[in-house]
Amino acid sequence: MIANALLYYLIVINIVTFLVYGIDKWKAKQGSWRISEATLLILAVIGGSIGALLGMKVWHHKTMHKKFKYGLPLILLVQIALIYLILDC
Repeated sequence: MIANALLYYLIVINIVTFLVYGIDKWKAKQGSWRISEATLLILAVIGGSIGALLGMKVWHHKTMHKKFKYGLPLILLVQIALIYLILDC
């Protein structure tokens, strides 16, 4: 039951994160209001790291920022370890 709820949560948060990265890239091209880097990172931390990494790749967004380039893969590794610990119990 926990595994199913976690899976559904991760699917939704990653789709949302991916779309938010795309929206921020679009807004950057338009020269309009932007989504803060803190918000983008928080979305990754709360489970959207795969969506963030895919968003960086697909939208070519935040690829040169070190905190995204190196931080997101690190966040993903920590999340994988946490999921393993949660589901192993």
